[in-house]
Amino acid sequence: MNAGLTQRLDGGGVVRFGLDLINQLGVDDLAVLICNDDAAGQQTLEGGAFQHHAIILTEGGAECGGGGDIVQALGTAEASEGEGQVLGYTQHGGVVQTCCLGVEPAHGLRAQSGVHRGEDVENEFLALEIRQGHLAEVGVDDGEVGKGVAHRREFAGGGGVSTIKMSRSHATIVGRPRPRGATNPAPVPSTSCFSRSTCGLGSTRDCPRTPPDLPALKSRWVFYTICPMQMADSHDMIRVHGAHENNLKNISLAIPKRRVTVFTGVSGSGKSSLVFGTIAAESQRLINETYSAFVQGFMPVAARPDVDLLEGLTTAIVVGQESMGANPRSTVGTATDATAMLRILFSRLAEPAAGGPGAYSFNVPSISASGGVSRAGGKREKVEFTRTGGMCPRCEGMGRVSEIDRAQLVDESLSLNDGALLIPGYKVGSWSMRGYAESGLYPADIPVAEFTDEQRHALYHQEPMKIKFNGINVTYEGLIPKITKSMLSKDRSGMQKHIGEFVDRAVTFIACPDCGGTRLARHALESRINGKNIADLCSMEVRDLARWIDGVDARSVAPLMRGLSQTLENFVAIGLGYLQLDRPVATLSGGEAQRTRMVRHLGSPLTDVTYVFDEPTAGLHAHDIERLNRLLLDLRDKGNTVLVVEHKPETIAIADHVVDLGPGAGGAGGEIQFEGTVAELEASDTVTGRHFHDRAELKTSARSAAGHLPIRGANRNNLRDVDVDIPLGVLTVISGVAGSGKSSLVHAIPRDESLVSVDQTSIQGSTRSNPATYTGMLDSIRKAFAKVNGVKPALFSANSGGACPNCHGTGVVTVDLGMVAGVSSPCEVCEGRRFDEAVLDHHLGGRNIAEVLAMPAVEALEFFSAPESKMPAAVTILRRLVAVGLGYLTLGQPLSTLSGGERQRLKLGTHLADKATTFILDEPTTGLHLADVRTLLSLFDSLVDAGKTVIVVEHHLAVLAHADHIIEVGPGAGSDGGQIVFEGTPAELTGSGTLTGGYLKNYLTGP
Repeated sequence: MNAGLTQRLDGGGVVRFGLDLINQLGVDDLAVLICNDDAAGQQTLEGGAFQHHAIILTEGGAECGGGGDIVQALGTAEASEGEGQVLGYTQHGGVVQTCCLGVEPAHGLRAQSGVHRGEDVENEFLALEIRQGHLAEVGVDDGEVGKGVAHRREFAGGGGVSTIKMSRSHATIVGRPRPRGATNPAPVPSTSCFSRSTCGLGSTRDCPRTPPDLPALKSRWVFYTICPMQMADSHDMIRVHGAHENNLKNISLAIPKRRVTVFTGVSGSGKSSLVFGTIAAESQRLINETYSAFVQGFMPVAARPDVDLLEGLTTAIVVGQESMGANPRSTVGTATDATAMLRILFSRLAEPAAGGPGAYSFNVPSISASGGVSRAGGKREKVEFTRTGGMCPRCEGMGRVSEIDRAQLVDESLSLNDGALLIPGYKVGSWSMRGYAESGLYPADIPVAEFTDEQRHALYHQEPMKIKFNGINVTYEGLIPKITKSMLSKDRSGMQKHIGEFVDRAVTFIACPDCGGTRLARHALESRINGKNIADLCSMEVRDLARWIDGVDARSVAPLMRGLSQTLENFVAIGLGYLQLDRPVATLSGGEAQRTRMVRHLGSPLTDVTYVFDEPTAGLHAHDIERLNRLLLDLRDKGNTVLVVEHKPETIAIADHVVDLGPGAGGAGGEIQFEGTVAELEASDTVTGRHFHDRAELKTSARSAAGHLPIRGANRNNLRDVDVDIPLGVLTVISGVAGSGKSSLVHAIPRDESLVSVDQTSIQGSTRSNPATYTGMLDSIRKAFAKVNGVKPALFSANSGGACPNCHGTGVVTVDLGMVAGVSSPCEVCEGRRFDEAVLDHHLGGRNIAEVLAMPAVEALEFFSAPESKMPAAVTILRRLVAVGLGYLTLGQPLSTLSGGERQRLKLGTHLADKATTFILDEPTTGLHLADVRTLLSLFDSLVDAGKTVIVVEHHLAVLAHADHIIEVGPGAGSDGGQIVFEGTPAELTGSGTLTGGYLKNYLTGP
């Protein structure tokens, strides 16, 4: 027998695997299961619920007596004698068939006798003939002795029946399809090779991914052969032993490979710590260690996760929601290599030819150079070098040029020494400011307004030059080129808040007049294929570009065309057909960025890879979730392991295996609450199980609007001159399929100080930043400690006087091993608490500063409410954090460990203190468990009841059902969207006939 199957059936509690397999294949009439011993066969039979027959193939004992024990235990006749046996069993009584087989370990099952017929069971049963370890012939016995096999060829439609091997290399299931109208067979819970042959229906089909939906064929049988990879053995499991990362509490579990495993649980329960921080992190670390020390020197350094043992790891590919970077030169096309393929295509086919692929790249400048070189023998000759690039020389491939308001750079009424420079980081006395004041190119003690033209040019426009400053040679350049290089070369979303605000004030961006915003040089724009230049193609929606590519006759580059077409088709399949290749990746939402990363993997021929997804449904409409689920199953069906952290019931429902963590968040979580199938999860008493089929109640009476926020003629991106009035003083939800124009509509809302927009972008700060520093609470805490203990507040800062001298306030000590990855370990002096021992002797309410920062927000709220440690300022902030569902976050948790949803809710909790009257939220349910959504809805209600306006871009159907007003944008994505297809209440939406209305109606009526 196959070792994997043997271990699977021998393991405790896993005999049910055979039954699960049979039941999921939809076998009602007869099943054949190979077991390695009689005990497994007996347990399988006893647990079976077959309407007619079950045949067990065993290779137990030296005699058939063991097999006889199975039959006798079930009240049937004795088995024939022999070394092995094929035992027939029927719930109607009597042995339908008995075959004796010899067992020869090196060769599998070998027939020692022919076909044996049993008694007639309902005038029909399956007759088998086994030859040399194969199920060679099949027939249906109609009651006459031996007639079944005699008629086998007639039954098979004259073509014979495909051989199905019953040996060590296969397990075989044989059965009759369910009648029409019965429940369709569910997919087999794995991804292995899956072959089928049907008597009278044709020959074997190779490896279909799921059992077919077969018609009712009363006298025909279906055979399923499952390869060994279908049965998980010790090599087919990812085993985690003793995981302690973050809040995980010494958990151990086994995750089946080549399955879809969904990890769920309340927010902060430890899902990401287990999946990303432990499994994926260790896989990637181990792969990095296989490279040479030289190569490792260019790779990110990663410490080993806090886990005792990990077994069965495969290559992990993490597809997360984090931003794809703030590089303004990175586009959808460059990130997926689609643009690179287009450049090669143009270098081969375009007329007039511009040059190689680099001639069509906006990242490659054109360069010309000449000079003399000396060859061997002393001969000198002149050499000229020219490289043709596609970069527009004026905008340097950025597509836009900047106009800087000099009044925002310099207050010309002041001298440099008096603070004339208004640029962030150029305060009086700073190194940057002194570089100008002490340059010697102009006086620093007179107002800039009194500078000569030459001096003003040196201050504002001077090209790079060498000067001596403080006795050293440095490069000096004017303010405008300096600011252009240091600030304007970065994407706005990647700037620190105060830098971004300065750029907004000082700089106006316009499309480059030379290239028209295409980023490309003239020669690249003049080179065309079928009348289109490369900029035209990159500005098309991907689905339109895919059709255009299909119409190009280019046999000379056929392999390239196939690769490009496949990449574009993957975009469409994943629901991103509305994007353009020239769209900057910094403008993508978290969900769009994640799916863009998936494009690379959909066509990958790799198998046995572990794909790790972080809430892949984020930003997806219910309609798009169905398509995403199919893609996850496709990855599984290629033989890959798919691990998904998810809260949406629609995606949890497709899982082969579910792991539920909890029971609470933070310190109250980190434990495994449940492992098993979706059906078992629904029946469990876990938080997820209880809320799995929760349905929000439809709001019957909407709150009245206190006015309207008008939007007129909105035409941003794909919006089509949209006019809409957003009601004030109520909860408004803007919905629609991904790419329909929801975010564009929200960006069209006029901005002023009364409006706060909260998204999921990264929070700018240092590696030491935490919720206490971000919310400003830490300043109050330091002052309270200082007042009680009679010392300075700076003593309670891990960044200055109070820091541990050994780790400098980081809590960890990293040993640099040069080319080999460094090793980080908790500081032995402060034990990871970050503070000097003397600082920890000072207390507030019986706790030191390290203990306070280790408190979850909900515990800290109670602490700072107590009389001995009362601090109203901290209580106010902590109440907001608890209100937005972040009560589990510790005050000192690094911001770098927060998910996108947690970052957004932290921003929201901070902005609740603002005097804003309108809040705009982008997908606030991201990262929220089903049980946490109710808490968020209560917060929305409290804001509205306080006279605020809440505008939410959201797909979660529970939020739509709770809204006062819904605006649906659509009907499709990209050019098919950009219109208002519905406005009204949730009740009106369910009867509107729109796409969202249909899903909301189905949601409210339940599964």
